[in-house]
Amino acid sequence: MKLPPIILVTGTDTGVGKTITTAALTAALQLRGRTVAVYKPCQSGSVQGDSDCSEVARLAGPRTAEAGVVLQEPMAPVPAAALDEVRLPPLRIHAGRIRELSASHDYVLVEGAGGLLVELDHDGGTLADLGTHLGDVAGFVVVARPALGTLNHTALTLEALDRRSLPVVGVVLGAWAPTPGAVELTNRATITSWPVRFLGAVGAGASGLDPADFRAEASGWLEGLPV
Repeated sequence: MKLPPIILVTGTDTGVGKTITTAALTAALQLRGRTVAVYKPCQSGSVQGDSDCSEVARLAGPRTAEAGVVLQEPMAPVPAAALDEVRLPPLRIHAGRIRELSASHDYVLVEGAGGLLVELDHDGGTLADLGTHLGDVAGFVVVARPALGTLNHTALTLEALDRRSLPVVGVVLGAWAPTPGAVELTNRATITSWPVRFLGAVGAGASGLDPADFRAEASGWLEGLPV
């Protein structure tokens, strides 16, 4: 498929490497001479210093990196917002801002919170619903862990997208070990055999690289990324 101008990055779970994959996608696209904006609808965990946009900015240096709402506790957005006593923006607000960014950038990368169906507002809206709001200019990248259990989690996420007729750009394996074991290798072989496009694997130590090295190596990790 042709790479859509809006790419929603979701995961099969939390902690699977969405942020580092978003940074790698940013670096790979910028190496092609494209301008990139990164948007995080809901950033949780700021009390612990968590900022996915700051991490992407450090590693990949997109033209724009911003969060729609910043929440203190490292929790799903709805309970985190309840503790902060704030009202989460409805999905249409996020969709509007993403469209604004798309008008001034070649690509907008939208990083979700946790998995595909984590609620992002008080009406039950999810990243999948945000994809529906954005229409045919958006597609999903699914980030999966390479370890045991990933085949089920990845298949469930892809099935949920398919049932909603939401396009999938491809699958990325996050936190790929320098010396993968039999489980990781067979999981990778299985996922690459599926009809969905396999984009590549991002190394487990990628976030520790010097930003210049990270940006230089990103395209090699994502060799399946369509033009």
